[in-house]
Amino acid sequence: MLKEKERTEIHVQDTSDKMSKVLEFAMEASRVLLCNGAEIFRVEETVEHICRRFDIKGVDTFVLSNGIFITAHDGTKEVFARVKHVPMRGINLGIVTEVNNLSREISSGKVDLDEAWMILKKIEKMPPNNNWFRIIASGVGSATFAYLLGANFWECMLTVLSGMLLFAGVIFAEKHNISKILVNLLGGAFITILALIYCNIGLPFVLRQDKLLVGSILPLVPGVAFTNSIRDIARSDFLSGTVKMIDALLVFVYIAIGVGTVLAGFDGLRGGMLQ
Repeated sequence: MLKEKERTEIHVQDTSDKMSKVLEFAMEASRVLLCNGAEIFRVEETVEHICRRFDIKGVDTFVLSNGIFITAHDGTKEVFARVKHVPMRGINLGIVTEVNNLSREISSGKVDLDEAWMILKKIEKMPPNNNWFRIIASGVGSATFAYLLGANFWECMLTVLSGMLLFAGVIFAEKHNISKILVNLLGGAFITILALIYCNIGLPFVLRQDKLLVGSILPLVPGVAFTNSIRDIARSDFLSGTVKMIDALLVFVYIAIGVGTVLAGFDGLRGGMLQ
């Protein structure tokens, strides 16, 4: 009887250890997804797929825009409970895609838990795209957006320059962990100063200040965050969707403050000179 009881205790302990390892991995995978811009439902589905693959039942997951809660039990007592704070940061859809692919491979049985841990660590260390590529893409994207809004050829060319310079500043801010509020305020002010310079240095072609501004502002627009907030709200994740929506709207407010401050200052100086 004593030996049988010992075997039962060992079996329960092994099951508990397995559950903890699986759920620790699920927590880490969901953290990587969330902090790189994944939607709430995608994070929850990843936890569900991983747990189903390793026969973990009784799992409850609650995901917010900056936090993950996971609990699990084996039918007799709770054996796992974790809370993970996930600070909001930039978007890297390449990492999100790779973690999704890893989740599919786990679900199909192609990858075991230990191998999945190693792959996840490699994915998290993936470098972003080359900075020069990002800068050029930012300039081209800005010019394309300006063209769609009716900008002429020269306005598009100057918007390329503004977009590239602006995004170079954004990359510098990323490396030095400068506040997002300050980045957007200064970014809005910077593109406004450039637009005013273009329009007042006597270039031999027609330039419209509004086209230069709306095109150059594109690198600061939080398009992914705004879209994800709408998708979360559409899937009834109202709390997370609302938080992301507010965060995206505040970015617009910061940009508007930067643009408005420079325009108001310029108009004040010009009015003073006319008097």
